[in-house]
Amino acid sequence: MRPAILLRVLLPTFALLSCLVASEPADAAELVGFADNRFRPGTIVIRNSEKQLYLVLRGNRAIRYRVAVGKRRKSWTGQAFITAKYIKPDWAPSAEVRRDHPHLPTLIKGGAPNNPMGVAAMTLSNGNYAIHGTNRPGSIGRAVSYGCIRMANHDIKDLFQRVNVRTPVVALP
Repeated sequence: MRPAILLRVLLPTFALLSCLVASEPADAAELVGFADNRFRPGTIVIRNSEKQLYLVLRGNRAIRYRVAVGKRRKSWTGQAFITAKYIKPDWAPSAEVRRDHPHLPTLIKGGAPNNPMGVAAMTLSNGNYAIHGTNRPGSIGRAVSYGCIRMANHDIKDLFQRVNVRTPVVALP
C-alpha cells in the first residue's frame, strides 16, 4: 500500500481514537446557567428531584454534577454546612444501615474497594450525612442512599478542591 493511501486511511482512525481517549466522561460536571438569587456564590445546592448538585458561582452560573440522593423516606432537605473534609475516609455503617445489613463489617478502611465513601468525603452538620464519592458509579443519578449525596469519584475530587469547611449546603426537594 502506498504511504499516501495509508495516511488517508489511518489518520482519521487515529484522530477518532485520540478524541475518544481524551474526552471527559459523559456524566462529568458542566458549567451551566444558574439564576436563582436565593443562593450566594460558594453555596452547594442539591436538588433531590433532579439528582443534581450545583456549586453556585458568580455571574448567574454554577457547576452542575450528577449525584445519587437518599432513597424514598431517606433523603433530606434543609440547610447544613461542611464540617470536615477527608481523603480516602474509613467508613463505619450507621445503626440504621447495620440493622438493614447485619452482615456488614463494623469498619471498612479508606481506600478499600468495598468502601462506599469512594476517594473523598465531606461531612455535613445535619447529622450522619456526607457528600462523598462512590465505588458504585452505576448508582449516580438514582435515589439509593440512606441520605448521603454520592458523586462519581472524579466529581468529588473536583468539588473537594473547590470548597472549604463551613461551605453552606442547601438541599431542596
